[in-house]
Amino acid sequence: MSAASTIPNAMAALYARLVVLCADFKLPTLASELVPRFQKAGQTDVLPLLLDVFELEAQDRLERRIDRLRRSSHLPPGKTLATLDLARLPRSLVETLRMLARGEFLDGAHNVLAFGLPGTGKSHAASAIGHALIEAGHSVLFVPAYQLVQELLVAKRDLVLPRALRKLDLFELIILDDIGYVGQSCDEAEVLFTLMAERYERRSMLITSNLVFSQWDRIFKNPMATAAAIDRVVHHAVILEFDVPSYRTQDATKRATKTRANTTDDTQTPTPRTPHE
Repeated sequence: MSAASTIPNAMAALYARLVVLCADFKLPTLASELVPRFQKAGQTDVLPLLLDVFELEAQDRLERRIDRLRRSSHLPPGKTLATLDLARLPRSLVETLRMLARGEFLDGAHNVLAFGLPGTGKSHAASAIGHALIEAGHSVLFVPAYQLVQELLVAKRDLVLPRALRKLDLFELIILDDIGYVGQSCDEAEVLFTLMAERYERRSMLITSNLVFSQWDRIFKNPMATAAAIDRVVHHAVILEFDVPSYRTQDATKRATKTRANTTDDTQTPTPRTPHE
């Protein structure tokens, strides 16, 4: 008879939680022996206090894990959903971003593709998703596409490309930023395609691009390679379209308008007033 069946119903949930925490702590013997031994000694009244201590340990471990994940992610600091100007984006896009931030798409190794012109907020949104996932304990890597491609080229040259890909496989999500700026050589296209093929249906990618699919031949050089790459990233993918004006352009326009208005006010000559006015 299990320990769970020999303790009062009020203690069953507590016992189950202790077992889960012991398993999380990689303590299988403690998980199987803790409650039965306290029962046998007539000390089950101590178990709630013990659970409180275990919960503190679990929270401390989670915070340390999140700190490690954040440092290794290379995510831009401060680029979160809280700092993203959601009012500029369509409501459906905002809802999708919030859904992705919960992380269910990682379970099926689905991809996310964010398209939009420079300055529309796609990189910020990608970073925001990454930050949210790290807070939930997921491993994320944010890297500009050109940088990762160069690192993979070096690994290929040194005959350690499989090792480099295995290292990247440790991340549940790779955020590949600005893929549109990659594609200057066949070797670059080859290692990028290899990365996509290796992660296909195994690990997720979030790719931002200012090039729509019809322009991806600039990256992969020939129609067959382009079609194969698109096929892999689109299968099981969520597509985000940032069809909004550039934030940087809007901000520059507002500042220029404000500057002109201030200049006009400063150069206007006030109308003389008579003593009777």
